[in-house]
Amino acid sequence: SYRRIFFSIIYNFCLFIILLVGIQNSSYKTKVSFFEMETVELPVSFIIGVSFLTGSIFGSFIPYNFAKKES
Repeated sequence: SYRRIFFSIIYNFCLFIILLVGIQNSSYKTKVSFFEMETVELPVSFIIGVSFLTGSIFGSFIPYNFAKKES
């Protein structure tokens, strides 16, 4: 179990590094509004990539073995 979580964190960290390298030439930037506050201008690819990685990390905590009812 810990091995799977460790692998997931390392894998997503590597994807994050690739994301940072990939957005270096991104010119289209926008602000994110959150509870009537705005962030600094961020590249759209960064916003989409970080939300994907966040979902991937949280999704790795869902157990694979769902309870199966035997009839």
